[in-house]
Amino acid sequence: MVRLTKIYTRTGDAGETRLGDMSATTKHDPRVDAYGDVDETNSSLGMVRANLHHGDELDGIIGRIQNDLFDVGADLCVPESDAKLEYEPLRVVASQVQRLEADIDTLNARLEPLESFILPGGSEVAARLHMSRTICRRAERKVSGLVADGAAINPSVLIYLNRLSDLLFVAARIANNNGHDDVLWVPGGER
Repeated sequence: MVRLTKIYTRTGDAGETRLGDMSATTKHDPRVDAYGDVDETNSSLGMVRANLHHGDELDGIIGRIQNDLFDVGADLCVPESDAKLEYEPLRVVASQVQRLEADIDTLNARLEPLESFILPGGSEVAARLHMSRTICRRAERKVSGLVADGAAINPSVLIYLNRLSDLLFVAARIANNNGHDDVLWVPGGER
């Protein structure tokens, strides 16, 4: 378990930080930027949960996802390596992705198929879920860029973020009265 006794350390005052393997880097390092977007996704999901009733189905799913997102951040902050560490790094695993897929399938089974793209909006919770989805997509793009640039990234991280954005889309539809209150895109409708 993590134990934090002092919140400020002054070690980052010059724009540097340490990754989970204790290697030094800048705060604008693309890896740090990526797990910053994961953290932002998590914070935005906290805003979603603040608008849900404790014990609701979506509250339970999102609560689990928030915990998973700390796992994603922990995974990203320790580059994959053959180097021996003093601890076993936390890695995202396939079962976390499979759980998202099962949740997507369960939620999506209640929805009518879409015949148009939907606009982000509807209920407060749906709008916030769409915001979380777009932040998650940004994190996914940054991780994808790291992978393309040859960074040592656990492949399950990218898969998890991809599935998570899908789940958030479906959850937004559920929050819009099971899709009945979705706001449909009307192509060229505002000309």
